Amino acid sequence: MRSLGIGGLSVTMPHKIDVAQLVDRLDSAAAALHTVNTVSWDGDQLVGSSTDGAGFVASLADVGVEVAGTRVAVIGAGGAARSVIDALARAGAVDIAVLNRSKNQAHKAAALAPAATVGLVSDISRADIVVNATSVGMGVAPADAGDDDMPCSLGLLRAGQVVVDLVYYPLETAWVRRAADLGATTVDGLGMLVHQAALQQQIWLGDDAVIDTSAMRVAAEAALAAS
Repeated sequence: MRSLGIGGLSVTMPHKIDVAQLVDRLDSAAAALHTVNTVSWDGDQLVGSSTDGAGFVASLADVGVEVAGTRVAVIGAGGAARSVIDALARAGAVDIAVLNRSKNQAHKAAALAPAATVGLVSDISRADIVVNATSVGMGVAPADAGDDDMPCSLGLLRAGQVVVDLVYYPLETAWVRRAADLGATTVDGLGMLVHQAALQQQIWLGDDAVIDTSAMRVAAEAALAAS
């Protein structure tokens, strides 16, 4: 960026952690997560930002789901889960239960927010919002899915919950489809992808930039269908 005059960068794995150590300063989310997915200029300084978590919250707002005051169960403790946990806390979730096979990783993820704790399986049933932040179910057609392709037992879900799967290939996972059959409101993972990219563009172009997330969603769906 410095030598070639590049206006901005979008950063993906496996470079997010390294880039966070190379920029001049970090925004609050990037500082908490120690990862960067966006690099922009502020004067002569390179600023590292993380828009993944904010994109997740924006994707929920897009379908009328408010985070403030909710109890949330997050399944997973990797990079996506950490972004979600940080953003949920910033958006006002009052209780965030982190469930993961590795307790050590769950404790590290839960340490991101005072409202987050290492959860129990029963926390899934009590939650207002349940988020699959693992790769379980990715690439598996709903008709072919078995119990091993579900991030949690369907018996833990209930009508009235908001069930979110960050997996977006397939766009409707078996877990999401069956949660909808139970009466849950379901949200796919493509909205997070679209909104984190829209937030990146706002950082590069300014708050006055007009970003058409509907057009971005249509383009993303077309690309998924083609693949």
